[in-house]
Amino acid sequence: MSPDSRLRERIADVFSGALHVDVPSADTDLFDTGVLDSLAFVELLLHLEREFGIKTSAHDLEMENFRSIARIAEFVMARG
Repeated sequence: MSPDSRLRERIADVFSGALHVDVPSADTDLFDTGVLDSLAFVELLLHLEREFGIKTSAHDLEMENFRSIARIAEFVMARG
């Protein structure tokens, strides 16, 4: 398993364990499908910061960075 796929799996675990949502695939659009709304988005950010030891700022909060598990993985890798 590649580091990228392990990271995607860990992010999927955040969704299922912390947010109680199962995401069908790493490329599922989290906003268009209703998986993420504004409240769930804030909760996701908190869990990502705890799980991966990253910090986010208002500058980082472009919706495109969080549209799918694959994009979230890229965001986390860029800050890790």
